[in-house]
Amino acid sequence: MAKINVTKLEEIRTRLVEAREEEKTCITVCGGTGCHAYGCLKVADAFKEEILERGLQDEVTLRLTGCHGFCERGPIVVIQPDGIFYQRIQLDDIPEVMSETVLQKKIIPRLLYVEPRTKKEIVLEREVPFYKKQKRIIFENNGFLDPTDLENYIALDGYKALSKALFEMTSEEVIEEIKASGLRGRGGGGFPTGKKWEICRQVRSDTKYLICNADEGDPGAYMDRSLLEGNPHSVIEGMVIGAYAIGAAEGYIYVRMEYPLAVTNITHAIQQAREIGLLGESILGSEFNFDMHVFKGAGAFVSGEETSLMASIEGRRAFPRQRPPFPAQSGLWGKPTNINNVETWANVPPIINRGSDWYAGIGTKNSKGTKIFSLVGKINNTGLVEVPMGITLKEIIFQIGGGIKDGKKFKAVQTGGPSGGCIPADMLDLPIDFDTLTKAGSIMGSGGMIVMDEDTCMVDVARYFLQFTQEESCGKCVPCRVGTREMVNILTRITEGEGQEGDIERLEALAKTVQDGSLCGLGQTAPNPVLTTIRYFRKEYEDHIHKKHCAARACKKLTGYYIEPEKCVGCLLCKKSCPVDAIAGERKQVHVIDQELCIKCGACFDVCPPKVSAVVKLTGHKRKRILKIKDEKASTKRVAQ
Repeated sequence: MAKINVTKLEEIRTRLVEAREEEKTCITVCGGTGCHAYGCLKVADAFKEEILERGLQDEVTLRLTGCHGFCERGPIVVIQPDGIFYQRIQLDDIPEVMSETVLQKKIIPRLLYVEPRTKKEIVLEREVPFYKKQKRIIFENNGFLDPTDLENYIALDGYKALSKALFEMTSEEVIEEIKASGLRGRGGGGFPTGKKWEICRQVRSDTKYLICNADEGDPGAYMDRSLLEGNPHSVIEGMVIGAYAIGAAEGYIYVRMEYPLAVTNITHAIQQAREIGLLGESILGSEFNFDMHVFKGAGAFVSGEETSLMASIEGRRAFPRQRPPFPAQSGLWGKPTNINNVETWANVPPIINRGSDWYAGIGTKNSKGTKIFSLVGKINNTGLVEVPMGITLKEIIFQIGGGIKDGKKFKAVQTGGPSGGCIPADMLDLPIDFDTLTKAGSIMGSGGMIVMDEDTCMVDVARYFLQFTQEESCGKCVPCRVGTREMVNILTRITEGEGQEGDIERLEALAKTVQDGSLCGLGQTAPNPVLTTIRYFRKEYEDHIHKKHCAARACKKLTGYYIEPEKCVGCLLCKKSCPVDAIAGERKQVHVIDQELCIKCGACFDVCPPKVSAVVKLTGHKRKRILKIKDEKASTKRVAQ
């Protein structure tokens, strides 16, 4: 396709929309990374073969799309235009789907989503509870377009916002529109996007840079990855509009190398845009020039901090630097630089297309629009959810998420990734927005949301996340380097039954020192999991320290396993499952656990039949004494047998 101007773009769009409307049936196969793991490429190839063998290529279209969000249900297939939702499709299912659903419009019940509580079979994607409560703006087109096909994006109003910005608005008007929308940065800080652009624009310089921060390092978070994989042109379009508003001529997308599909798709999309004049010189026939490049990061968590990220692009070690000067004043190679994350850039085109009033009408007073969360953990429906700001935790966890797995009780949810805070069950009605989460001791962060049930030890959770940030610390400043390590040491002692009087107070004092003295956001937010778990679950800390008791029975050093001789039927399951041969006993005889050999892996507990429940956990001060007595009784009974 040759380079085009704005008139030619609209002609192409009209043609593509008309062709799309004539499509009778379109089989969409989710092509996100999650579904790749389930074999979506083989599913797509099998559908392609079926279509060709049946001679249906003029009547049925196949489209490998971006991530649909419901990752645990992959491979996902949605048959349009009806929106019939099939999940966990296997290769053997495909001929039946073609003959029954595609050709005869009959539903195959076994492939439908079944609501876990009501056991109701749901046919349409939009009626699945996971999707029904969501409000999709930037994820809206993920399930409808092939991310490798630029024409798919153009047919769905792609680059329409860019045309409007370049030919109907001044750069100042673009900034005012973004300011009026109330869009705040989705990378974690929540700084007003329009204000950030304005500051960068006002700095006098012949050279300005634009950066997309796609260094998504939070455990369990993959929102940015899915956008780059599933709708890369939306990010490119947002960045070109931002560059026009700020006056930048060059941009970078900083993406971690561990995201191969995202790297491939965004690189391909940039090349496509460049070839037809949506990037480079005289974009769409205007006087505006802008081009961008993909920079692959090595995966350091601290690279997500903007000054560290810029150091990495410059070829230096990813160390943060003191601010001011801020990047908008002196950033990449000392030039004014504007940095926003993937989700922020993807919000720009719909705001320009639909207007700031429309966007500002979604969300709360100080948190406008929607937010994508990575909903994971002990929950029935895991995946990516896009919801309006102001929605409550309860709505996300129990309506979209389908409640807690295996009928367990909800205990806490951590928002904001490893630097976020843990929010307890009695705060389920908390609305999700930047300010409310901050007051609760947590953060919005990039959008991680980890759900925990009654079997979760909050002291161990705090230790786990703090250990992650401690290991990812660049080590440049002493409060972060030394303070987080000392906090991890204290938490480890507590979870191993060696907690001391005053440990809680020491943790709180160290946390304040780390927060106040750290150079960048990594250290400043690292203590959040510790402070919130102390704030809301202090009794668990006290029980660990004073009673050597872990209520969740999750801390191995505080937990022991024994076999109740009265219940043991000698089935050998526990003995066979033990990886260290710590269980003695013959068939139909009482089994005994050697406490010296036991590594407390819990394998015996997991395999013991529920109707028997002979293997039990013990925790607390009396654990060792009780274990000794119980095992002596079991040994005596076994000898008698």
